[in-house]
Amino acid sequence: MTLSTDPRHDFVSSAHGVRVHSGRGALQALKPELVRLGCRRPLLLCGESVAATGLPERMAANLGHGDAAVFTGLGREAPLEAVARAVAVARRVGADGLVAIGAGSTLRAARVVAILLAEDRPAADLVTRYPAQGPAVSARLPAPKLPIVNVLTAATTAQNRGGSALVAEGWEHRLEFFDPKTRPRAIFWDAEALMTAPDRLVRDNGAVVWWRALMSLAVVGRANPLVQASRHQAWALARTAMAGLATPEGLRQPGLRIDLCAAALLQNRDEDDGGEPMQAHLATRLVYALGAALFARMPGISQAAAYSALTPAALVDAEPHVLAGLAEAMGLAGGAAGVDVRRAVEQDLLALGQPVRLRDLLPDAGGLQAIADFAGRSFNADREREFQRRPQWLVEVLQRAW
Repeated sequence: MTLSTDPRHDFVSSAHGVRVHSGRGALQALKPELVRLGCRRPLLLCGESVAATGLPERMAANLGHGDAAVFTGLGREAPLEAVARAVAVARRVGADGLVAIGAGSTLRAARVVAILLAEDRPAADLVTRYPAQGPAVSARLPAPKLPIVNVLTAATTAQNRGGSALVAEGWEHRLEFFDPKTRPRAIFWDAEALMTAPDRLVRDNGAVVWWRALMSLAVVGRANPLVQASRHQAWALARTAMAGLATPEGLRQPGLRIDLCAAALLQNRDEDDGGEPMQAHLATRLVYALGAALFARMPGISQAAAYSALTPAALVDAEPHVLAGLAEAMGLAGGAAGVDVRRAVEQDLLALGQPVRLRDLLPDAGGLQAIADFAGRSFNADREREFQRRPQWLVEVLQRAW
């Protein structure tokens, strides 16, 4: 008997228990969920823009027992300094659970709040370390963590993870924390909550989900059977939802926003099932590393805009099989040339309202070297330290994107 050697069948899949409440009135289940988790004094976490909608106050009032506190200081990128203030509030009110309300930064920050509350050590001792050689080393974080519930206001892959990356003053790279005990115990895709997000945010977050889906589908044939299912469905949901959200009528349909949340959750499952979507191919890794540097260093640049502006330039270095996969995903004629594929991706990004050149985001090209230096430390995108060995390459990609 000859055993199969197909690498698609060599994988590890990890399932993580989480309840998802979706649709109209989904938040009515928030209080029962908190009771089930033993949370009687939850701390609700959000940023100022979410607070301005009145959603956190309504949620706190609907909990009924009056013991829920609200912290509204987790803004864009939720820097470590803001997280420290949230930790102080959580300690002062005796919080026994965390409810994160938002579309990315707040959800990531809540995990770090849980870690800092539980581990009696400085934040610098709790982050993942990346030695010059060898794999990353995650700090051991044995203390039990407060249960976390995530309430989404827009689609994001931050909804069901155990890791977080934050910026902090005085650090040259983002601080990365990882603890599987900080994965959410419940996730809410409530129609009313999702409709509080401004149209621009919905489209921007949706564009990131769309981008991830397309880039991952380009190499779906090389993924394991579980990952293939998630990638096909994530692309189908994201593509249809983003087309609908391009119209005023679609923006009034919470179902399209929920579909994007579902696509993002499938992208989380992609990773849990061993897919490693951000390692899928070179173009993805380039955009991920350079994009993280852009929106971390440049206030006002969204993740969607950064990814979009970099993608056409990164695809110049894409392998032929990646370009062929993109052509198939977008329904292009068989044998489409690389330049035609890149042009099609560029046109789709423009249709999503995203920039396709860095000059649309930056005042000048003077800071490209600093962005490349920051990206060279993006170890999640560069496990083999390839970018560090070829630093000028990142500058060339940025110049091409300009």
